[in-house]
Amino acid sequence: MPITSVSSDPTTLTLTVVADYPVPVERLWDAYADPRQLERFWGPPTWPATFTRHDMAVGGHSHYHMTGPDGTVARGWFRFVAIDRHRRIEVEDGFADADGKPDANLPTMRMVFAFEATTNGARCTTTTRFPSVAAMEQLLQMGMREGLQSALGQLDGMFEDLRRFAAGRATQAQLLGDTQVRTSRIVRGTVEQVWRAHHDPALLPKWLTGPDGWTMPVCEVATKAGDRYRYEWAAGDGSQRFGFEGELLESEPPYRAVTTERWIGGDGQAVRNELTLTAVAGGTLVSLLITYPSKELRDMVLGTGMTDGMEASYARLERTVLAR
Repeated sequence: MPITSVSSDPTTLTLTVVADYPVPVERLWDAYADPRQLERFWGPPTWPATFTRHDMAVGGHSHYHMTGPDGTVARGWFRFVAIDRHRRIEVEDGFADADGKPDANLPTMRMVFAFEATTNGARCTTTTRFPSVAAMEQLLQMGMREGLQSALGQLDGMFEDLRRFAAGRATQAQLLGDTQVRTSRIVRGTVEQVWRAHHDPALLPKWLTGPDGWTMPVCEVATKAGDRYRYEWAAGDGSQRFGFEGELLESEPPYRAVTTERWIGGDGQAVRNELTLTAVAGGTLVSLLITYPSKELRDMVLGTGMTDGMEASYARLERTVLAR
């Protein structure tokens, strides 16, 4: 077990967990930055976590739920207060109701994750500060101490699987519930470079074309919330033309953008896309959470080879835009 100490102090209203891991600080940091990795240890073993939002930037939010062995769901959230890369993360941490909104009936805490290099790897000191003695007693009675210790104790097992999270892997798709898919890819470039490549109309047609041989003759980019966009693609000879259009709902450069998406000429409900960019070892983690109006549409789109097309585009992005 990597946990070296667990202590609570009612005078300072804190619970502190110290854990040491045989990996570099950068590797430990990425476990908190990447929602796919965070899911592998944030919940206790019998209450695995699923993150449906994770914007690790100051002012950003995380939404997650943990599912118990009997199917019971417990929801929570973070709001990122301060980030000093590879050194410190500070968040507000709270519980959420069935709609994912903060639960006013349970306390909100402050958590600080402090990272430091050690002789044998890296240490993370997790300090939770409670708003009152009553809140501290309530949450400790609910099993927070044991749950946090159990959750953080899973990190060492995850670190044994380094290859799965190595930079340079192909685009991966992960099913989250019946209507959501999260795609992930580490792109070799800075967050600012990758953001610009996703939002510059002069750059998008150079890489966002899926399999070789396709072109992007229409690229109308939305620049602020409320603007509309329109993208169209065609085969090299101009045939098989199709496209999507939608609205930019949220824009927080350079790490988050939320859009709707509809097939041009279609009459179905819109898809919701949440793009998040996070700096990690090896480049920028590009996460796209896609919410479909139905499971049937989700499965149909995945069956078209969507993930392969995205991988072809990301590889082209690295090769033709970011390599310059």
